[in-house]
Amino acid sequence: QVQFVESGGGLVHPGESRRLSCAVSGITFRIRTMGWYRQAQGGARVVVATISPSDATTYADAVKGRFTISRDNTKNTVFLQMNNLSPQDTAVYYCNQNPPLASNWGQGTLVTVAS
Repeated sequence: QVQFVESGGGLVHPGESRRLSCAVSGITFRIRTMGWYRQAQGGARVVVATISPSDATTYADAVKGRFTISRDNTKNTVFLQMNNLSPQDTAVYYCNQNPPLASNWGQGTLVTVAS
């Protein structure tokens, strides 16, 4: 059974940093491109960052230079380091394969950026 369990969200102030984690099970993690996605209230879920099996990364323009995606294949975990957060980053953050497995979204972790 495929599972994505996100953690690390919470309330942060503008300019602060946060690190999200996602524990993955049920897939051969090391050979999969993984992604972080986010969905703001009333908006669509969009991809934020991806990381390939060879650690090649891509980022959405909105987060480029502020967010860093990484992975630990020994722990089947993908991370998202978020720096210099702004209120526009407020959203529920999800991880999944890229392209995503539509039927296997986790609960996500809410990040709220407010002063």
